[in-house]
Amino acid sequence: MDRPLLSVEDLVVHFPTDGGVVEAVSGVSCDVRRGETVAVVGESGCGKSVTALSLLGLVPPPGRVVHGAIRLGDESLLDATPERLREIRGDEVAMIFQEPMTSLNPVFKVGDQIEEVLETHRSTSGEAARAEVIRLLSMVGIADPVGRIDEYPHQLSGGMRQRVMIAMALACGPKLLVADEPTTALDVTVQAQVLELLRRLQRTLGTAVLLITHDLGVVAEMAHRVVVMYAGRVAERGTAEAIFARPRHPYTAGLFRSLPRLGSDEPLRPIEGSVPDAQRFPPGCRFHPRCPYALPVCRERVPELSPRTPKTADDGDESEPHVSACFYVDEHPDVDLFAFEKPGAP
Repeated sequence: MDRPLLSVEDLVVHFPTDGGVVEAVSGVSCDVRRGETVAVVGESGCGKSVTALSLLGLVPPPGRVVHGAIRLGDESLLDATPERLREIRGDEVAMIFQEPMTSLNPVFKVGDQIEEVLETHRSTSGEAARAEVIRLLSMVGIADPVGRIDEYPHQLSGGMRQRVMIAMALACGPKLLVADEPTTALDVTVQAQVLELLRRLQRTLGTAVLLITHDLGVVAEMAHRVVVMYAGRVAERGTAEAIFARPRHPYTAGLFRSLPRLGSDEPLRPIEGSVPDAQRFPPGCRFHPRCPYALPVCRERVPELSPRTPKTADDGDESEPHVSACFYVDEHPDVDLFAFEKPGAP
């Protein structure tokens, strides 16, 4: 198999605070292949955005990567100089940030902000740059790009600002696009348009996408493979097909149970509790205080990611390992985690 475009191995990110060191990311590993979409999912506070920012050396101070490896092809990004990282950002790897209103500079016209990317990485300026910006705005579906190029971010709707961010990210034809909650602030109609735009551009340009989201509906539409994170750790990883058909971690199953189902009168069953404070993670499995399947060992030891052998055609491609970190599933490999109560419970 070819080397992945992006490879993340055992990534650990610390934030020193007055109350001690916060381990926001704890040994995360994943990879992204050329032309595919990998979704990183989980509740807010699970470490998804910090993982994404780590890829480009953008973890806000005093946070820092203390362990692990991040490789773009054959190149180590953790060993890259600041100058090299500036060359990579926006050129080989681009990022769509979560909130475009705070990511775009309010005092510069949107066209000037996209032109800056072209001038920095492609030495394109003047009329040639303006023509390319108009082409990019048209490509992402902005009506009247000639008129919009001279407007400020506050003059555009949320959906149009997000399209401007996508145009800026795609300006140099990156190999990898990191999209951090690209549809969170958008209404359902605009969200569908943005997702279709990303799919179309991916088919056209062959760009790989690392999609950070908490929305499993978006994952179902976009992802080839899924990484489920909880409290800074990977809880489950595998193809989207395998994870949607047969989740092998109680947290993943809990996320699915929290979704409304069209035509169903069954009440929603949210996961009780909340993601723990990163300064006070529980010992053992960090999900055990919220888990209906918790065993005594879950409170004492950290479960390791173990392969889950596919048993049906619906479980996905056996060449792509489906792994999860759960002592209960280790002991009960055939358990139906979609059941709300633990088998045998009163």
